[in-house]
Order: sequence, then C-alpha cells, then structure tokens
Amino acid sequence: MKIIRAVSLLLAAAAVYAADNPPTLAIGSPAPDFALPGIDGKTYPLSDFAASKLLVIVFTCNHCPTAQLYEGRIKELAADYRDRGVALVAIQPNDPKSVRLDEMGYTDLSDSFDEMKIRAQHSRFNFPYLYDGETQATARKYGPTATPHAFIFDRDRKLRYEGRIDSSSREPLAKMHDARSALDALLAGKPVPVAKTPTFGCSIKWASKEEERAAELAAIEREPVKVEMVDAEGLKALRKNAGGKVVLIDFWATWCGPCIQTFQEFQTMYRMYRHRPFNLVTVSTNYPDEKKGVLAVLERMHASSKNLLFGSTDNYGLMAAFDPKWNAGVPYTVLLRPDGSVAYEHQGPIDPIEVRRLILANIPDDDYIGIRAHWSTR
Repeated sequence: MKIIRAVSLLLAAAAVYAADNPPTLAIGSPAPDFALPGIDGKTYPLSDFAASKLLVIVFTCNHCPTAQLYEGRIKELAADYRDRGVALVAIQPNDPKSVRLDEMGYTDLSDSFDEMKIRAQHSRFNFPYLYDGETQATARKYGPTATPHAFIFDRDRKLRYEGRIDSSSREPLAKMHDARSALDALLAGKPVPVAKTPTFGCSIKWASKEEERAAELAAIEREPVKVEMVDAEGLKALRKNAGGKVVLIDFWATWCGPCIQTFQEFQTMYRMYRHRPFNLVTVSTNYPDEKKGVLAVLERMHASSKNLLFGSTDNYGLMAAFDPKWNAGVPYTVLLRPDGSVAYEHQGPIDPIEVRRLILANIPDDDYIGIRAHWSTR
C-alpha cells in the first residue's frame, strides 16, 4: 500500500508539473485560436486581427516589476508599427488568486480583470488588453514562460519569433532589440535573424499556486499582534522618521467607522511592501484604559504591523506632539519619506490605490533598480 501511495503521489506531482509547464509554441506553428474578454468590454477572437500583415501577442501582467518596466516599450512597439500593418495585443495569463501578497512589493495592483482595467487606464495602454486568468486555456496553448513574453506571427499566422522584447529590463542597457528586428525582417520579406530568445521576468501564476496564496494568508493569521503605549516623545520621534524607510502612519480609533473600513487596506499594504524599505505604524487615539478593545480590533484584523496606542488622556497634547497643525480627528494618514519629509497627508478615508502609488514612488530602489523612477513619473 505504501508503494502504491508513493507512486500515486509522484504521478500527481508530475501531472501538476506538466500543467504548470506547458511547452512553448514551436517556431512555424499556427497561431492557436482564442476568444478572450478585453478591458474595453469587447470579446476578441484571433480572427479580429486577420487584416493585419503581422500579429504580435505579448503575454504580460500588472503585478510583475519586469512587465511594468516594459509597459512603455510595448506601447511604443504598438504605435511605431501600427501604420505598417502590425497589430499588437496583450494577454494577461495569471490566475489572480495565485498571486501572493509578498509578490506584490513593486506594484499598485494585482492581476484581476477589474485591476487590469485600472492599469490600462492609468498607463494609457494603446493596445487591446485581454484576460486569460479565468481558465488560462490560451496561455497553455502558447506556453509563455515569463512576463513579458512576445510571440510574432506572419501574414499566414505562423509563428516566426518568440521570446523577449529586448535584451534588458533596464531600457538604457538594452543593446539587442529582438522583437523590432523580427518585425523589420518580416515586413521586408526576409527571415527573422534570431527566431527564439530567452525571456526574463516573473513566472506565470498558474491556478495550482492558489495553495501557496492560501498558505501565505494562513501564516499571516498566525503572526503575533501587539500594541504598545506611546507618549509625546515617541510621537515626536515617529514624526522625525530617522529609520531610513518610507513610513505609512495610520491614526485611527475603534469608534471610527471610516477608520475600521480602511484599516484592512493598510494591513494589505504592509504585507505587500514590508520586505522593502517600508514600514506601517498604526496609532490608536483611544484612551489608555480602552486598550483591551483596541487589541481586540487589531487581533480581528490580524494586524501584525507596529501598533501604538495613545499613552495618556491628553489627546490634544499627543496630537500636537506629532504635528502641531493637526487639529481634526481620525482617520488621519501620513506618509513620510526616509528623510522625514511628508509625501502624503490626508484627513478622512483614503484612496488605497493612490496611497500605494505614492509608496512605490518614494520607496528607495533596493533589489529592482528603476521601479521608483517608473512610479514617480506616473
């Protein structure tokens, strides 16, 4: 029985591996058909592009930092070749339920269909952006290995090039412009000089990875939740922000409905960006003898961030210690740069996506140079 069980487990593992590693479409293969929803409300079949001389299909996504750094180049590719009879379409292949929060440290959005609409509008995409995350059937036919991954088809819709857009995610370092070279050759009636190149970027998030996301959330729920008292000196130190990180501060109270409504948004940001030079501090403006109720809310929210509670009943004095100009209530949100300057200050409910973009625009580049510049120019 043990041998049978072991064999069954091996076969199951092999099946998952095969499903998560579909072969990449071979050069010379016909373009597999599809009919996918676009962010503009239309459904796009392959036949919609039949009139074009050439067809470029780029598998890309929202959350991947490499894909983000290529957004501008993909737009330029679409614009530069449109009048030469080339159609470009982007397909988002990831299952959004398989994207872990710790994989979203460089993005404002995940890969859901609704979030694709937001990204396309914000980045002013000039090409159809299609969603394959529901079934991933199209991605399995084409076999992209990373985002972005380009496939270029000739007039007869036979694959003539597949691989990278160019040779470096850092645009100034890109010396080989492979996708453009392939298009230029095909438009000139010549063979593609290099038909297949490697890709570099984020792996495809197949549906089987949903278990990893579930495991991440379960681990988050097991993280310890604490709250510490803070006095005027502690709030002054918090405002100076001498720790070298971007710090997001959420002033809230248990009796504040809007505070509770947005509290989970702050925790999500913390889980997304905490492995980078970023920190979240929540500060409850409740009285010290209400600590039990404050802790209950923090535990319900699984708030494993740094949590503070006003350490005296002198609320006005503590407010002034943090910011003498703060003369209203909560929620009150402040984003501090590493030098202590204010990047964002807002009284009332926040726009979570706006705050995420400001975080990304101010976190110093760490292990992915260029992301801060990408977001600070948006």
